[in-house]
Amino acid sequence: MPTKHYEDELLYRLRNEIATDWLIQHLAWPSRRSGGQFSFVCPRCTEMDSAVKRDTNLARCFHCGTNFNPIDFVMQANEWDFVQAVEFLRPLLPK
Repeated sequence: MPTKHYEDELLYRLRNEIATDWLIQHLAWPSRRSGGQFSFVCPRCTEMDSAVKRDTNLARCFHCGTNFNPIDFVMQANEWDFVQAVEFLRPLLPK
């Protein structure tokens, strides 16, 4: 089976131009916003001790210590591989 290759620019855009908090809500993943703080149920450990740092576009679970960019989150939440996650995210990129 041939390996799928993605350009670095596409992967950079997927990690940085799709807002992680928006993506989590788009996936209808359990989350809440309280007092300006956004938190979500971690797809790895199922705890809600989490936050999204908008300036780095990373989500973090403080319970298990996992960081998620948009690709990582989609992979973990949907139990998909890298290619499936990239193909899912590609049409969500801002035009």
